Amino acid sequence: MQLNSSFKQSKRLSLTTEPNPDDGEIDQEVIEVPFTRPSLSSTGEGMGVYIGQRSNSLAFQKSEELQKNFLTHQHERQLIILQDFPDPDALSCAWTYQLIAQQYDIKCEIIYAGTLSHQENIALVKLTGLPAQRWTLQTLKSKDLSSYQGFVLIDNQGTTSQLLSSVQQAGIPLIAVIDHHSLQAELKSEFVDVRPYVRATATIFTQYLQAGLLTLDSSIGQHVKCATALMHGLRSDTNRLMQAQEDDFMAAAYLSRFYDAQLLNAILQANRSKRVMDVIERSLKNRIVQNNFSIAGVGYLRYDDRDAIPQAADFLVTEENVHTAVVYGIVHDEDDELEVVIGSLRTTKLTLDPDEFIKEAFGQDSTGRFFGGGRTSAGGFEIPMGFLSGSNENSAYAKMKWEVYDSQIKQKLLRLVNPKDNPIQSE
Repeated sequence: MQLNSSFKQSKRLSLTTEPNPDDGEIDQEVIEVPFTRPSLSSTGEGMGVYIGQRSNSLAFQKSEELQKNFLTHQHERQLIILQDFPDPDALSCAWTYQLIAQQYDIKCEIIYAGTLSHQENIALVKLTGLPAQRWTLQTLKSKDLSSYQGFVLIDNQGTTSQLLSSVQQAGIPLIAVIDHHSLQAELKSEFVDVRPYVRATATIFTQYLQAGLLTLDSSIGQHVKCATALMHGLRSDTNRLMQAQEDDFMAAAYLSRFYDAQLLNAILQANRSKRVMDVIERSLKNRIVQNNFSIAGVGYLRYDDRDAIPQAADFLVTEENVHTAVVYGIVHDEDDELEVVIGSLRTTKLTLDPDEFIKEAFGQDSTGRFFGGGRTSAGGFEIPMGFLSGSNENSAYAKMKWEVYDSQIKQKLLRLVNPKDNPIQSE
């Protein structure tokens, strides 16, 4: 048994794409795509490696459920909400969802509130024309949200997006949640596919493709670019496949038929900016190493340089006698006068669960929302500064504020690293 896309009816559908989400106002490019609706079939060839017996295949079951969800919402408009600082896994999967949805005449807009600052993310979007858009909270106020009949969370569960509360307040229902991170909260969604044991959300979406929700065609440039993006997302979240499991390898094998190796290499060869190098240098100077943990505060960063933090963590974890690195800083958004403590964790220790470690270290806010979480080998946290945000013109005050947050974060981390020691020594 398999899903296939042999539905006989087809029509032309005009959709808009925005190839450069970092630009403010950009011209929309109208493209023509065929409207083909997949249907269930009891026979056929070309089965994906995952889809064997329908009765015991989670991949087939979820693909079938998602197809029914698409059929229910034909001819609607949806928002695909990504984390504020989307990574290749999130971007590629959102694009895949959009392409699948087009077959049901569902128009999707891929949005995020933060910025693309990692050089590979910028290259991915620009070189593939990936149609993601930056919507700030101000942008959201100018949008007619009543024209959207649903929203989707991909590679996140809403806890890392500034846009979620505004979309919920507008009364837009949650249509689908597809993610590979640990469950963050109870999700009231029509369709849920959350698999924490899967290394990348790109693996889940590749399984959807193999099940027939979208038939990739290597002669279609958009399909090739999307497959390349998925390969990049899968590779990124599995540490260049070194932490990949069987499902990930099988997904990569399937994508190998369609992706553009030269395009992927161009994305991976994007150079680090000087500002990123400066943050890495700062992390080296400020790090403390205890019990094979390297912990570094890097001070204040511009909002656009946020992705320098995980890159610094990637670098510190390669030091001799270090198995886990945590890098954090205060990220300042000058436009909205907001500040947030943002941190990244990287580990090579198999017995350390980043999700459990970060949740234990930083806990929850007053609503029960965790300040962070993780997946295999990586994690992150975001702590809003609220009343203490902004007003850093006074250098003495800014320095004092940083020292307080730096000490507090170190204390919470070292409480787990050195449970018997008092990291804050009194004089």
